[in-house]
Amino acid sequence: MSGHNKWSTIKNKKAKTDAQKGKIFTKIGREILIAVREGGGADPSTNGKLRDVIAKAKANNMPNDNINRSIQKAAGEGSAANYKELNYEGYAPGGVAVILDVVTDNLNRTASEVRHLFDKHGGQLGASGCVSWMFDFKGVIELEIPEGKDEDDIMMMALDAGAEDVTVDEGIATVYTDPGEFSQVREALENDGLTFLSADRTMLPKNTVEITDPEMVAKVRKLLEVMEDDDDVQEVYHNAILPEEDDEEE
Repeated sequence: MSGHNKWSTIKNKKAKTDAQKGKIFTKIGREILIAVREGGGADPSTNGKLRDVIAKAKANNMPNDNINRSIQKAAGEGSAANYKELNYEGYAPGGVAVILDVVTDNLNRTASEVRHLFDKHGGQLGASGCVSWMFDFKGVIELEIPEGKDEDDIMMMALDAGAEDVTVDEGIATVYTDPGEFSQVREALENDGLTFLSADRTMLPKNTVEITDPEMVAKVRKLLEVMEDDDDVQEVYHNAILPEEDDEEE
């Protein structure tokens, strides 16, 4: 179960500046709003969806004050009913498959903007289902192995909690779950005293596309970055393996 962690090579490792953190907090705040609306209210003890989003917020170092303000705002936010969750699928340059999770209060604006991003940066927006078959929907929890624990300890804790698999790479354990078991596993590990680097349900590629040509790498990376920066886009999933930026500079 241990070894090279392909998941870590697929995620964008972009430094989180204050501006980027602010954008992340805004997007998580929107998730809190939807969780309160759809998950059963503003009490995390009775709203499992809200508990999951709070765990994601904490993994992203969102201050408790921000989290509580977002919950309070969501509890009294009448416009929450206007938000819609949907996804778009398509291709980046080099045949890279891309899925966007979107939250919007204006479907026409978002559809136009997403199409514009694909077209402007050499990609192609596709029909629903055109690339989603290339991905598995899973829960993924990342954590540093704490002092006093070893790889086997984390594996046993995760598997006992209901996880499907665990990989370990350079002191980072990645726990994979069925999406329906994600909350149970996350809460069990949290109750065991573990803290997370990330904890969320996500789309994992079944196969990957390795991009090595510098020009193509730049095009793919640019498209992914502008998508991540778009206000309506919550998550960007893709199946590209790109070189580390440090490697490109050498």
